Amino acid sequence: MESGAVFTGLQPNPNYLIFPSRSVCRLLPPQNCSDTKQFCPQSLKFQRQPLLASYSKKLSSTVQEAPLISDVAYELADIDWDSLGFALMPTDFMYIMKCSHGQTFSKGELQRYGNIELSPSAGVLNYGQGLFEGLKAYRKQDGNILLFRPEENALRMRMGAERMCMPSPTIEQFVDASTKLFGFFQVPPPGKGSLYIRPLLMGSGAVLGLAPAPEYTFLIYVSPVGNYFKEGIAPIHLMIDTEVHRATPGGTGGVKTIGNYASVLKAQTAAKAKGFTDVLYLDCVHKKYLEEVSSCNVFVVKGNVISTPSIKGTILPGITRKSIIDVARSQGFQVEERLVAVDELLDADEVFCSGTAVVISPVGSITYHGERISYRNGGIGVVSQQLYSALTRLQMGLTEDKMDWLLELN
Repeated sequence: MESGAVFTGLQPNPNYLIFPSRSVCRLLPPQNCSDTKQFCPQSLKFQRQPLLASYSKKLSSTVQEAPLISDVAYELADIDWDSLGFALMPTDFMYIMKCSHGQTFSKGELQRYGNIELSPSAGVLNYGQGLFEGLKAYRKQDGNILLFRPEENALRMRMGAERMCMPSPTIEQFVDASTKLFGFFQVPPPGKGSLYIRPLLMGSGAVLGLAPAPEYTFLIYVSPVGNYFKEGIAPIHLMIDTEVHRATPGGTGGVKTIGNYASVLKAQTAAKAKGFTDVLYLDCVHKKYLEEVSSCNVFVVKGNVISTPSIKGTILPGITRKSIIDVARSQGFQVEERLVAVDELLDADEVFCSGTAVVISPVGSITYHGERISYRNGGIGVVSQQLYSALTRLQMGLTEDKMDWLLELN
């Protein structure tokens, strides 16, 4: 099947609407749909409960006492879930919301997944005025769906939008839109993968001179994806490039702007041609302190101490990174956010990277100035495995959510 193909069967269930709220969301019968066998996009609207402390509170007692629809059998799309890879598998719909410069985003709508029309002089095409996010939805054993820390993605997009001189959806709008789009049958069965949610924010209005675009588009599409590593966790092999730098002080390395990723493609491609998985970048001033990999944060383990480069404007504040720090500290590790010199890699016990797609990638080896540094057990160390298991089990609802990080839909 071509990557741009639209799946048949991946249409929202016409018998239910998503009813979002923090901790537990329910499915309600549709309204104003004369033919329940035909999907009515205009009727797929949120009926929200009031937000409590930015989605962090439990439902009110009134809502908690409402009858649960727990006997609804969920359907799955006709997909070979065991063969699902980490690649784009477009679904039938995407969500779009627009606003003008200086205004705020208002009501969005579902549209059929497909190409979008942009002016050749759109701000995103001419000046790179664009951001993106990535988050996942997981299916629990009971069929309910879990979103992992969507408020953090919303907050990071708002911070990035301020840096890129763009309006941004509110946290409430972002979370609502993220839950509104997908049908439950697109989310892989437990242990088979997740539904990857990709929000985009771009300057879609036409502009010739260097200036903020006059119009902005917020768009979300989703794709079922398999586990990044079929075997669960696998080591990667990095090289350090001392001449190419991912970001500079005062730049945009600390926000998830589209330009950060295109700029690393040349170095990444060259590294892969030499047999490496990716590139580990150093700071551009001293050329001695670790920053991050092309799209991942990095951690260094020595004994009971886990060190990671501090967020100082050139490093993306990864949500998985933030979660690992909290989980590690809860398990008794000492976690330090500081300048980490490249020489510390020489006697480290373990090194691992973190990101939304992989969660944790243990590092098997790092090559620096032609010298290869290898780590024990092929890179899959005890700490890497322990934190990977703890975080993935939490994301999939296999352990208690003591952090209140999950938004559950049923």
